[in-house]
Amino acid sequence: MKKIKTIIRKEWAEVFKNRLVLSTVVFLPLLFTAIPLIMLFATRGTGEDALTNDMPAQFSQFCPEGLSGGECFQVYMVNQFMLMFMMTPLIIPVNIAAYSIVGEKTTHSLEPLLATPITTAELLTGKNLAAAIPAVVATWIGFILYIIGAWIIVQSPRVLTALLDPMWWIAVVVVGPLLAILSVNFSIMVSSRVNDPRVAEQLSAVVILPLLALFFGQISGLFYINRQLILLFAAVMLVLDVLMVYFAVRLFQRETILTRWK
Repeated sequence: MKKIKTIIRKEWAEVFKNRLVLSTVVFLPLLFTAIPLIMLFATRGTGEDALTNDMPAQFSQFCPEGLSGGECFQVYMVNQFMLMFMMTPLIIPVNIAAYSIVGEKTTHSLEPLLATPITTAELLTGKNLAAAIPAVVATWIGFILYIIGAWIIVQSPRVLTALLDPMWWIAVVVVGPLLAILSVNFSIMVSSRVNDPRVAEQLSAVVILPLLALFFGQISGLFYINRQLILLFAAVMLVLDVLMVYFAVRLFQRETILTRWK
């Protein structure tokens, strides 16, 4: 555990010197928190009787019984952007983990690290936690700020209850860390196979595409996020994380990595 803590401190000391990484960790969660709050503020004046007649079917997918048409419209509009809280733990680790291996090679700090008696599992665990912890903490802080903002802005207790549906708690508290682990290990795999930090970051960003497809699919009405889908998504992420960790360890060949990177 001491070796892992040392790796984490070392990673943070080096990575957060990069202003781009630091700004991503700080401002991206704030941006993704501000968007649903702005939507809440913009729709708070929706009348209780508005849209009660001929309400589109997609609104009711997000609304429990007892909400008026106007309240349902407000919940529907805000929920369109709640997936952003799941994007945060995917995007932030890409910037950190993509630099994790190849960045150390370019700065010649990887050689002495690999020469130490630390095992590959300990090394990758430290790098995993160093990238995942900031992403998860930033996501949770953003979600807490969203809860506080929603409590201040929303006038109806029924709307507030609908917006804080357990589905989103599962998505942020459970699925978020699973997504961070997936993103970190995918980025480490890419980073251990390329020679340029910029290439590693660009290729690692591919991991964001499936969630973007989910986001745009919901906006376009192809499907709707519900509690069952979130639980299924969590189960799939757990399986994928196990596979990604396994392949990340297998692909990280410390005996040949230095001779291959010339």
